[in-house]
Amino acid sequence: MVSHPRVAKILGVPKGSLENWIRWDEQGQLTGGKSKVIIEEQMELARLRAELARVKMERDILKKATACFAKESL
Repeated sequence: MVSHPRVAKILGVPKGSLENWIRWDEQGQLTGGKSKVIIEEQMELARLRAELARVKMERDILKKATACFAKESL
């Protein structure tokens, strides 16, 4: 099982926010009302931030690989 701080870092959200979401879910407070919409939006934002970070890392790797292959072909 992955620790809360690690998951928060991967998602790009504060550890406290993630722990609040978990606690609220365990208490059944993530259902219904305006807070559910806010939480869902925060979770989607965190997911998109993590995906963006992954895509940027992949782009940087591809840039380095392209430069390396270009040097080899000269």
